[in-house]
Amino acid sequence: MLKTRIIPTLLWKRPGLVKGIGFDSWRRIGTVLPAIKVYNIREVDELIVVDINATRDGEDPDYEEIMEFTQESFIPMTVGGGVNSLAHFKNLLRVGADKIAVNSAAYTDSNLISSAANHFGSQCVVASIDVKRHSTGTCECFSHSGTHSQNIHPVDWAKELEMRGAGEILITSIDRDGTMNGYDISLIKSITDAVSIPVIASGGAGSAKDVLDSIQTGGASAAAAASVFHFTEVTPLEIKQHLAENNIPVRIP
Repeated sequence: MLKTRIIPTLLWKRPGLVKGIGFDSWRRIGTVLPAIKVYNIREVDELIVVDINATRDGEDPDYEEIMEFTQESFIPMTVGGGVNSLAHFKNLLRVGADKIAVNSAAYTDSNLISSAANHFGSQCVVASIDVKRHSTGTCECFSHSGTHSQNIHPVDWAKELEMRGAGEILITSIDRDGTMNGYDISLIKSITDAVSIPVIASGGAGSAKDVLDSIQTGGASAAAAASVFHFTEVTPLEIKQHLAENNIPVRIP
């Protein structure tokens, strides 16, 4: 059985790291390389590094900086932000990224996911979906760091992305982001029920129990988190130990 992954997320707003609530109110929390060194020591399963300004500002990925990150990291790294072409995929893989996350460009270029999967393999294509839940309870996909409505339900979009060749889905609740009040379990469950590829839960983790819920009830294959690691004493190892105690297979370093 595949082991459940715990994945710290680093939100990179050049030149440093930030974290906020609901994709807003960004707070500076340090720089990237020291964080990578900490997670190297803690032997986490993977890292997600997202340049949150690249797409919004129309910039290419910063290959030079990303190469510094990957050279420092002993951990598989997913890199996202500003990715909108096969050339971006090729260059990011060349500088050491293991997987590439795509969000906004997938809405405008219907061939990007399938072309990347055909050229580089589905295993390196992570389709990222950011979701807002309206007061009626209806969910909707948003792009460009949660600023552009896409008028599509996340379940329909997840199915489409799987059909195009994505190897994983990263599903993030914008409403829960940074709150540490728990994942949107019903959202996660709706996605895991709809697709057969792995789903990474994101947005809202505040405790080991929250992560357990995303796996046991939500059906996620992995859990991504940021605030809980930045602002509390909870560690990835503590979360893994809690999962193991509840019969969830994990890699204990």
